[in-house]
Amino acid sequence: MTSTDLPGDRPFVLLATRAEDRPADEEYALFLRFTRLPPERLLRVRLERDSMPAFDLDAVSGILVGGSPFNASDPPERKSAVQRRVEAEMAALVDEVVTRDVPFLGACYGVGTLGTHLGAPTDGTFAEPISVVDISLTPEGRDDPLAKGLPATFPAFVGHKEAISALPPSATLLASSPTCPVQMFRVKQNVYATQFHPELDLDGIVTRIHAYASYGYFAADELDLTLAAVRRAPVTAPSLMLRTFVERYAR
Repeated sequence: MTSTDLPGDRPFVLLATRAEDRPADEEYALFLRFTRLPPERLLRVRLERDSMPAFDLDAVSGILVGGSPFNASDPPERKSAVQRRVEAEMAALVDEVVTRDVPFLGACYGVGTLGTHLGAPTDGTFAEPISVVDISLTPEGRDDPLAKGLPATFPAFVGHKEAISALPPSATLLASSPTCPVQMFRVKQNVYATQFHPELDLDGIVTRIHAYASYGYFAADELDLTLAAVRRAPVTAPSLMLRTFVERYAR
């Protein structure tokens, strides 16, 4: 199914929080590429720059959330004014999304926002260095429509300093990895979050490695090791989820 074959005309929305233009623009380009949406059907909001618009959720097909350098578990005094604003705006949106079961897919930062909303503990217990890890679908994950076409185990890009350390009781676990037990979950029928990055390819994660080299994801002398880690195995399967999400929810 091509972009012109999709039903309806309501756009999807990408909520982004990257202040650096190159990784921010590349993130948007990757979402366009893997969803196969035309730009007019994927509206980007750069929350690190602009306040959250007043969305009419009946006028959009679904919400996508990209990754973020923000850490939800940081103490308030370490969060910038921008991060505190973004978190407050995201909390209000997620509250409505969950209540109404609006189609939502949050990548990496989505686990922090959705997990926090549901009261899940978020800390560094299951942090993962920037690398490729093997993600395994649970039985519920293998039956979930968003996992259509995915193998039972597949490599994916990760890199996060925090994660939820327990699945919220209202959520369904869909995928896990040996180093991070909650890699993907669903709330109700249409609200999803992944800890891994379905929107990334190798070039995209290399861009982020260089852009965030001073953000504490790896030591100053570990750049080459980190670049080697993301080349450990080819990563192609996770991006299928983005096209499946669009085909399922376009209206």
